[in-house]
Amino acid sequence: MGIERKFVQDGLTKARINEYFTKQLERAGYGGMVMNRTPMGTQITLLAEKPGMVIGKGGKTIQRLTRDMSYIFNVDNPQIEVQEVKVPELNAQMMANRLANALERGWYFRKAGHNMLSRIMDSGALGCQIVISGKLTGPRSRVSKMVEGYIKHAGKPAEELVDSGYAMAVKKLGAIGCSVRIVPPGTVLPGKFHMLKETAPEVAEPEVKESIKEVVEKAPDKKEAKMANLRQVGSIWEHRHDDMDWHPMSRPHDTPADAKPEEVVEAQPEAKPTGETKVTNEAPTETGVNTAVQPEGETAVNEQTRDNNGVEEHKHEGYDYWHPSKRMHKVEGDDE
Repeated sequence: MGIERKFVQDGLTKARINEYFTKQLERAGYGGMVMNRTPMGTQITLLAEKPGMVIGKGGKTIQRLTRDMSYIFNVDNPQIEVQEVKVPELNAQMMANRLANALERGWYFRKAGHNMLSRIMDSGALGCQIVISGKLTGPRSRVSKMVEGYIKHAGKPAEELVDSGYAMAVKKLGAIGCSVRIVPPGTVLPGKFHMLKETAPEVAEPEVKESIKEVVEKAPDKKEAKMANLRQVGSIWEHRHDDMDWHPMSRPHDTPADAKPEEVVEAQPEAKPTGETKVTNEAPTETGVNTAVQPEGETAVNEQTRDNNGVEEHKHEGYDYWHPSKRMHKVEGDDE
């Protein structure tokens, strides 16, 4: 026998065996078979909704089926196993048998088909197609097709990914064929893709600058510590002390080495009143502050001095706050 004839003969035998199991196991909820040839013989796995009815009492039913495989279909050393189908709605052969039984009991074909389609899709199927053909409502044959979800019709994916089942309902007007095709859940369909979510780039946190106090504490010498308390706002130099906030200064205590001459505000000569001023009658006060009083008939300029932690400070008219005695005063009329 040629190789082509052998393939045709094996396919015909498999179809005859499937038809035989469909008739014999109709009440057990037959759902198809899987036949594999092994070195030990031929292994046949039956899918059924009620495995107990396939096995029978004491295994009589399955023994009878095994003998029929050997004598009727000439199967070499058949070994039959039974597996239970936990979700019948996802088995195409079971749904086709149920649809044919519903049509034989008198259900309207459109109602029976849509009810079956809804049950299959509610069970999680990705797609389903039901085709009912025959004399549905009159003497002329017609075809009714119901499709929902995604279904493959041709090619290798249609053979491997789609579960197919067929059953026949016999009525007075004639036979009605019921074809059911189901794409089970979890099937990886060809050409399926998904969009990747774009992740936002990480934003670097702003660098936290050290406070002036921390800079002063980390300064290796006094010059850098004084530079930390010195800044330039526009063309005006400002500095601050422990007990004072930032304020303008007529001359910076320590000028940066790279500072330009025009960046530093030059000190102005001290404003002198009209006429000659003489300071006399110096006498210590009760608080330890010396007061200088001008003689009568001349411009009076009161001056007070004090020692503030080793720094000589004074206060007089025109300056209401204590300031170092060595400070150069601006000419009268200039802004402080």
